[in-house]
Amino acid sequence: MSELLKLEEDIVYMLKTVYDPEIPVNVYDLGLIYNVEIDDDKNVTITMTLTAPNCPAADFILEDVRMKVQSVKEVNNVLVNLTFEPEWNRDMLSEEAKLELGFL
Repeated sequence: MSELLKLEEDIVYMLKTVYDPEIPVNVYDLGLIYNVEIDDDKNVTITMTLTAPNCPAADFILEDVRMKVQSVKEVNNVLVNLTFEPEWNRDMLSEEAKLELGFL
């Protein structure tokens, strides 16, 4: 396994430990993570969304994502970009999340 692939796997593992306090599913399986970009210096840029623009836990979730990814040993810096384009919808849920939330 390449070093970059391993790093991406470690980042995804950490993203799966971040939860919206109101939903019992992690942000990765919710489909909130749109992109994980790793540059040559192992700086990570995450583009993500929230289930709703007025999410009361927005600051908590974004900081939790940043801190958890920053905790991966090889990662240098983490930038989290919040976007609402495209707007999140239920189709973005993983099969596991749909099952957990009773949508299957």
